[in-house]
Amino acid sequence: MNPDPYLFLIIFVGVALVFPLAPLALAWLWRRFFQPPKPGQDKNATYECGVEATGEAQVQFRSQYYLYAIIFLIFDVEAIFLVPFAVAFTRLPVGAFIAILVFLLLLIEGLIWAWGKGCLNWAR
Repeated sequence: MNPDPYLFLIIFVGVALVFPLAPLALAWLWRRFFQPPKPGQDKNATYECGVEATGEAQVQFRSQYYLYAIIFLIFDVEAIFLVPFAVAFTRLPVGAFIAILVFLLLLIEGLIWAWGKGCLNWAR
């Protein structure tokens, strides 16, 4: 006996509909039965954490923090690209070796640029 080929599709669509709709239905039921009947002063407050807001809403950060993050991401991605090359190093053709050398030279150039601009100085 062969199952109907559309049976798997129907099950898949059913599961795809149940997973997002079930939490929404549960949230709606929770709100319906446990929500306070009338909005009060506390519920309509801008900040519900209990602490009144003081000072400015915007906080300024030094731009060097963003440079640190970007430099970290660049060299983190470098490590991800170097792992497959290191694993297959002995079986790669000369063209792949030249390509990885160009890649490493560009990364070294970026490191030298960041160092020259002072992006790596922590004592500012």
